[in-house]
Amino acid sequence: MYSKLTKSAIAATVLALGVSGCADMNATQRGTATGAGAGAALGALIGGTTHGGGGGRAAKGAVIGGAAGAVIGNIWSKRMEQQKQAMEQATRGTGVQVSQTSDNRLKLDIPSDVSFDTGRSDIKPNFQPVLERFATTLNENPATNVVIIGHTDNTGGPGVNQPLSVDRAARTRDYLAGRGVNPSRITIEGRGEREPIANNNDNAGRARNRRVEIYVAEPGRG
Repeated sequence: MYSKLTKSAIAATVLALGVSGCADMNATQRGTATGAGAGAALGALIGGTTHGGGGGRAAKGAVIGGAAGAVIGNIWSKRMEQQKQAMEQATRGTGVQVSQTSDNRLKLDIPSDVSFDTGRSDIKPNFQPVLERFATTLNENPATNVVIIGHTDNTGGPGVNQPLSVDRAARTRDYLAGRGVNPSRITIEGRGEREPIANNNDNAGRARNRRVEIYVAEPGRG
């Protein structure tokens, strides 16, 4: 029974993920298909293990799970594309990187020379216009959710850096809330010094590690 269950889950996942990689799919379809793949695998496992079910229950579970996955996957709508273009224009020449992630989220990677000085969580003046425009795009697309993640370099140690990274994310959230964005849409996280993107052995590397990452997602609604 375990072998049949496992094979059903793997087959459902491979099928949906294979579909999600088709070249003629747009970003919205790829995001939905990827969600369907994850849901199908989960559904197969649940279906196969519930009440002693075997391959039949696993297959049924995969169908149900796939439908659920399609609903919960992020979509890349026209509004998301417009928001990306607006932020690319607003941040041109600032060093802020704007991109679409593989799971159909809009990502803003904001370096320290724009966002925060060493050991500080005060929003710098050149970060404010970026957040002003960002708040406008969020208010124009109220269906989206936001995750803000603060990072630090290794100066000061974990006991200092973890709360500092959370405070940086919180200050960013509060600035957006002050421009009309509902704070209930925003989740904040602090990663401290745990996820460096450069070597902390020199000033240039530490500056790259002091950053804020902002992710915007529009969940699919089926």
